[in-house]
Amino acid sequence: MLEWIIHDSHHPIFREPFGSVPCGTAITLRLQVKQPIDSASLLLHQDGQPVDEIVMKPAAFLPEELENRGAKGGSGEWYEAVVLAPQTSMLLWYSFIVRKGGDSFYYSNVTGKGGHGGISGLPLSDYQITVYRGEARTPNWFKDSVMYQIFVDRFYNGNPGGKVSHPKKGSVLHAHWDDDPLYIRNPETREVICWDFFGGNLAGVKKKLKYLKELGVTVIYFNPLFESPSNHKYDTGDYLAIDPMFGDNELFRELCEKAEKMGISVILDGVFSHTGSDSVYFNKKGTYPSVGAYQSKESPYYSWYLFTRYPDSYECWWDIHILPNVNEMEPGYLDFIVTGHNSVLKTWQRAGARGWRLDVADELPDEFIQQFRSTMKREDPESVLIGEVWEDATNKISYGRRRAYLMGDELDSVMNYPFRSALLDFITGKQDARAICATLMSLYENYPPHHFYTAMNLLGSHDVTRVLTVLRDSLPPDWPVEDKINVSINQLKLLVLWQMTFPGVPCIYYGDEAGLEGGEDPLNRRTYPWGKENQELLAWYKKTIALRHANDVLKTGEWRSFYSGEDVYGYIRWIAEGRDRFGRERENNLAILVFNRHKEAGRTVTINVGNWHTGKFYDALDLAESTPMGHSVFTSNGRLTITVPPISGKVLFSPIRQ
Repeated sequence: MLEWIIHDSHHPIFREPFGSVPCGTAITLRLQVKQPIDSASLLLHQDGQPVDEIVMKPAAFLPEELENRGAKGGSGEWYEAVVLAPQTSMLLWYSFIVRKGGDSFYYSNVTGKGGHGGISGLPLSDYQITVYRGEARTPNWFKDSVMYQIFVDRFYNGNPGGKVSHPKKGSVLHAHWDDDPLYIRNPETREVICWDFFGGNLAGVKKKLKYLKELGVTVIYFNPLFESPSNHKYDTGDYLAIDPMFGDNELFRELCEKAEKMGISVILDGVFSHTGSDSVYFNKKGTYPSVGAYQSKESPYYSWYLFTRYPDSYECWWDIHILPNVNEMEPGYLDFIVTGHNSVLKTWQRAGARGWRLDVADELPDEFIQQFRSTMKREDPESVLIGEVWEDATNKISYGRRRAYLMGDELDSVMNYPFRSALLDFITGKQDARAICATLMSLYENYPPHHFYTAMNLLGSHDVTRVLTVLRDSLPPDWPVEDKINVSINQLKLLVLWQMTFPGVPCIYYGDEAGLEGGEDPLNRRTYPWGKENQELLAWYKKTIALRHANDVLKTGEWRSFYSGEDVYGYIRWIAEGRDRFGRERENNLAILVFNRHKEAGRTVTINVGNWHTGKFYDALDLAESTPMGHSVFTSNGRLTITVPPISGKVLFSPIRQ
């Protein structure tokens, strides 16, 4: 059956205003129907609440009004309903029912990604409206940032002669910096029985601040720094001490001070859903002089943990016995980590940390995150709180509970793994441009604007296969090695250009800019290849980061997505009247970004830009001393036609750029 009922949540004529809304906002939802009907109704509900059926009223549009607003699809009747968003932050869900001649037709969000839906005989997936606290905000400085993630043991050893500081008893020290990392496990239990180390430390990071500054980095996000037995440090031994292999508390303060003078902020990894079993607090091995929860029920830390049969049976993170879970809302634990006068949070912010990334945010109660945020903001209102969330953070359900990460009381930002997945699915051919456009529009639709522009847009992290390895492994196995290398490098360059020009905060996983490869953990945690960097990639990272820093429109400009055929995806970014959506005075500008994934063929695309600019555009990537603003591209009748070579992108600026 031809599409005779239409709703497109990605188009403002069908949903006004578009996307997420502040509490109390009036929302107009519209339906276009191309056959005679008896009635149309909106089906609206909140989580766990009954569905309200709201009869929709006819809506009249003049043909020229529809054309001006970009509505396509020819003739048809329009119906609308106006609803008022609740005064409390939450998710609203809606679909439609159309009745005709005794039959009922449901119109639902059949893709789960918003946009155009589909007709069915039964109600299917609903459309989502995120309702958030209108006064909520996220730090503006963070929206302008470029992040760099450092796994300290694998970054750089700053000691004279490469001496390893305070090696762990029974550990393996690699004799060569470029060795492959490994796990030494018990063959029966698969438990790691011996950790390997390369000797990277904070002294090394301090020595490489100049490198990071020249790269264009403005935020360092550290994997955990606190004392622990392992190389990854997610099994915390002492929250109040820098691991001796990395340095000490004073060195951390010095690093933060020096970084701040260079315009670089530091964000710490907070692991608060569990501790290590070999810790001050649990002390299973008796390593520490404290009386740990494992040793005595009289321990001051006993109430932190969840024992089922004392002392050897206790709740653990993912059943890993060296990671005993804690009760985050236990008053003693909450005071120690968050609210106390010298809490962990306050201690490290006073030492120079500008924010935190909360490990496994799904494992932390909303109430804990809320208290963490409020305390953090009292210490520093401009500090930033990031959560490890792998899915759309607005509708995440964990342990049977809808999470409230982005409603205004919790996180400032989340790790944007859906962004990474979308880009990799597109470039490797798993999804076409239309599907990627829908995926990214879904995030744009669901995320409050201030969160969309602070999302931590990553291509790599310590938990996933290196991006260059993903790209190389996706190519045909019978290709020559040299061809695989060249193509995967070009693919990564395209993705980096996309990452640096997309709304949100780009994050570079250390070594990706140097061409570092690696499969799953631990190979994705190889050492930075100092002196063996891929200079082509490194130069490209510097160029695209500099492009972002030099143009406000690429940081907080508005965003509109488009696609052409299977292989071309792009977006338009602009700042109108010299002020961005967050109220800051910024340069007027317009940028057109277009990406062609095809490995062999160029693609020609025509873009309607008449609403923004007619005349000349400049190719920002085609710069030379003789043409400092790049070569010109001209519009015709408000349309811009360009050809994008294989595996490459175009960045076009309007001439109002100074």
